[in-house]
Amino acid sequence: MFERDGCVWCARWDRDVGPIYPKTDEAKLLPLRRINIDHDKDPGLGLASPVRFTPTFVVIDQGREVGRITGYINDDAFWGLLGALAAKIAPQPPRSHI
Repeated sequence: MFERDGCVWCARWDRDVGPIYPKTDEAKLLPLRRINIDHDKDPGLGLASPVRFTPTFVVIDQGREVGRITGYINDDAFWGLLGALAAKIAPQPPRSHI
């Protein structure tokens, strides 16, 4: 998760999804790493393009970017988009939301 200080939508993700994310099957497949774009200039990831907006969720598999979610609208949209990205890595994307 690329974030920055004062990001309202990052705070909403933290409120809506943050507490349950570590308990989900998605977290096992796609562990969350937080990167502050104002402080961490070179995260050492295989990004397809620079991250300019926050929050941005980038899925990296075997050193390359598989896809990304730019922005956060609500938890339903997030889980749907994340499921589509998870399907690119796993044949059957996990669907448990605690």
